[in-house]
Amino acid sequence: MAAPYSPSVRRRRLSAELKRLRTESGMTLVEAAKRAGMGKSNLSKIEQAESKTVPAPTLNKLLDLYEVRDSTVRRAMHELSKLAGQKGWWSSYKDVMPQILADFEAEACAIRTFEPQLVPGLLQTPAYADAVFRANRVRDDAEISQRVAARMARQTILNRVDPPTYLAIIDEAALHRTVGSPAVMREQLRHLTHLAARHNIDIYVLPFSAGAHTSTEGSYLIMDFPDPRDSSIVYLEGPATTMYLEEDHQIRAFNAMFGSTQSCSMTPVQTLETLKHLIQDLEE
Repeated sequence: MAAPYSPSVRRRRLSAELKRLRTESGMTLVEAAKRAGMGKSNLSKIEQAESKTVPAPTLNKLLDLYEVRDSTVRRAMHELSKLAGQKGWWSSYKDVMPQILADFEAEACAIRTFEPQLVPGLLQTPAYADAVFRANRVRDDAEISQRVAARMARQTILNRVDPPTYLAIIDEAALHRTVGSPAVMREQLRHLTHLAARHNIDIYVLPFSAGAHTSTEGSYLIMDFPDPRDSSIVYLEGPATTMYLEEDHQIRAFNAMFGSTQSCSMTPVQTLETLKHLIQDLEE
C-alpha cells in the first residue's frame, strides 16, 4: 500500500543537491537568486526543502547557472523534482495523522523508537489504537475510526518484501498500563510476541530496575535511509506540535541516547519471556 518512494525524501535530496551546486559555484544565496532572476526567499525555500515543487523552468535556470551540462544529471534532477511533487497514500489521512512522518517512514531502511507511556504506534493492534484515541474524549466515532485506519495503513511498511529494520524500546510501565480493557491489553501483548518473531523487528523492554536513564525526558523516533545522501531524521511529537531534527549534532545525540537506553534494557529474548508472563497474569 505504501508508495515505493517518499516525496519528502526526494525533496530534501533535490534541495541538498541544489545547495551543494550553488556552494561549489562560489555564489552566495543572494547572488544566485539575483542571477537566476528569482527572489532570495524563493531560492532559500527551495534549498531548505520548504517548496513542495520546483517548476521545470526554474530548475533549468538554476542548473544553467551552476553550469550543469551533463544531460544524465539534469534528467535525474528533473525526476527528483517530479517525484517530490507527488502524493503518497497518506494524503488521504491528512486531517488525522502526521503527513511527513508517514512520508519519511515509507522510505526509511531503519527505524528506532523509544516509548515510555504506550506501545509504539507501528506495533499497536486496532483495538489498542482505538482505546488510545478515545482517551482524548473529544473525538467522535468517525474520526477515531479514521485515525485507527490511518495507523494500520502506516504499519504496512513492516510487511513489505524488503521491510525496514525496526527496533523498539518500550518502558515496562507501558506494558503494565491497561489500555482499553484487560482483553484489549492481552491481545496487544500477544501481538507483540508475534511481531518479535519477525526477522526485521527487535523489541526491548526497559525495566523498572533501570531507574533514571538517558531517555527519561520522553519518546522519540530515529529514521535512517538507504541512500547516504539522505541524512537521518529524529521525530519528536508532543500534544500540540511535532518536530523534525536533522542536524548532525542532533542525530549524534539521539543515537547515543538510544544506544545507552538499549544497553539498560532487557534483551529481545528476555523481553519475550516478560511478555509471556504479563499475558499469563492477565489470563489469571
